[in-house]
Amino acid sequence: MREKLDLRGEVCPFTFVKTKLKLETLNSGDILEVYLDYEPATRNVPRSLKAEGHEVLELKQIGDGEWLLKVRKA
Repeated sequence: MREKLDLRGEVCPFTFVKTKLKLETLNSGDILEVYLDYEPATRNVPRSLKAEGHEVLELKQIGDGEWLLKVRKA
């Protein structure tokens, strides 16, 4: 299953908190696509997700000041 979470307009720590809450609704192995526009979140969210055992599949810039983070739930 693949889910999307649009966090454009959100800042840390809300970017991680909302990502974590969304992951809790998914099954192990599901993929979550997170859209971010807060540059510090591109470092903080992947680091925190890895620390919780999730797999960061991809982090890429998709526009001017926008990123897509793909995560597989542990």
